[in-house]
Amino acid sequence: MTESINDKANELTIEALPENLTAVTEFVDGCLESVDCPLKIQLQIDVALEEIFINIAHYAYQPGKGPATVRVDVSDEPITVTITFIDQGVPYDPLAKDDPDITLPADEREIGGLGIFMTKKLMDDVVYEYKDGSNILRLVKKLH
Repeated sequence: MTESINDKANELTIEALPENLTAVTEFVDGCLESVDCPLKIQLQIDVALEEIFINIAHYAYQPGKGPATVRVDVSDEPITVTITFIDQGVPYDPLAKDDPDITLPADEREIGGLGIFMTKKLMDDVVYEYKDGSNILRLVKKLH
């Protein structure tokens, strides 16, 4: 596992592989604990974090592999955490697809899209952009 942490920016760059999810979660949770993030919110962020990182690991560089950067920024008034995922994989906007119709029985729904739908429900804001050859996805969550 190759990883690097830039303490100033609260940033981790790591191979986008499913087995690196634990390292990513520990990194983000450490940042959240340093700002006294309530456990309920930390668990919500962890669910979204897993969804996004695993999607990057499975789809961004297929059939190859590549790096993913996870950046954690905290702002005041109100205390807000922004988690930014950056990869140089295939351009893909997960927000472009319509939300799944969760009123339909599971066997009648289209496959896919439930994870990003859940992420959008758990976070206060989710923003995607493709810039300078990079997919950039920001998850924003107010702590109080």
